[in-house]
Amino acid sequence: MLRFAQFGAGRIGTIHAANLASTGATQLRYVVDVNPAAAAALAAKHGAHVTDVATALGDPAIDAVIIASSTDTHAELIIAAARAGKAIFCEKPIDLSLKRVDQCLAAVKKAKVPLFVGFNRRFDPSFAALHARLARGDIGPVEQVIVTSRDPGLPPLSYIKVSGGQFRDMTIHDFDMARWLLGEEPVEVFAYGSCLVDPAVGKAGDTDTVMVLMKTASGRQAHINNSRRAAYGYDQRLEVHGAKGRLLAGNRTPTTVELADGASVSADKPMYFFLERYAEAYRAELAAFVDAVINQKPMPVGAEDGRMAIVLAEAALKSLKTGRPVKVN
Repeated sequence: MLRFAQFGAGRIGTIHAANLASTGATQLRYVVDVNPAAAAALAAKHGAHVTDVATALGDPAIDAVIIASSTDTHAELIIAAARAGKAIFCEKPIDLSLKRVDQCLAAVKKAKVPLFVGFNRRFDPSFAALHARLARGDIGPVEQVIVTSRDPGLPPLSYIKVSGGQFRDMTIHDFDMARWLLGEEPVEVFAYGSCLVDPAVGKAGDTDTVMVLMKTASGRQAHINNSRRAAYGYDQRLEVHGAKGRLLAGNRTPTTVELADGASVSADKPMYFFLERYAEAYRAELAAFVDAVINQKPMPVGAEDGRMAIVLAEAALKSLKTGRPVKVN
């Protein structure tokens, strides 16, 4: 039985707490949040206690932590949890600054504690099956990876202003997926960005529509396309083209019912947003973390994966500003 302290009682924290309760191998002991009411409600639901950071990390009975609080708190909590000797599950990103990410990784390495970064899309059943078939050699060597990720609508401008920008907030998932599927690290990044959804996004210093091209040292290519607006729902698709064929993983819909009549053929739109679309992935990633901690196995998504996603995000941002390809070190 692993005993957890959780930082963050918002919508992601609520998901993780529920998944902890369903594993049978974990117990949520503490909830910490800047919103006392949210913390109290979540703690009461799962038989936990509301406390502060120092108390949660100072309890020797706590084996692991979940960091699901705001991005600007991640680095501080990772370092504190590492020093306290706790296994760490942290939502993406580790931090918006690569320098701060490296400080976190140094603290984790010094403390010799495991760190899992929450790139949950690797654990989506369809995406995981695609990756397994790719590793099995079903389509031969990878040549191209295409990642499509489009949100159903803009988040509030107040969020956009503190998100770190579209590359660090939204595309960061796709950078991780591209690395995972390419099987090689990208060495060059070129990015386009526009404001086609709302001019206010541009005034806030961000983009809402981007395309990113990447290539590896051997010449493998990846294309990522993101939009903050998809009128038809949450658009999440993968395609990998190889020497012997291609693999596709499409959108999830509420049902597979299709209507065909004299006018048209129609079906359900994709699931509305990430909470519904990736519900299974959230459960699977937490189960993978728990299994790795209990059985002392390497983390399936580790510190270096979190770091490389930020490296690629910064390269894309530099490319957007300069209009040129950027080499990745």
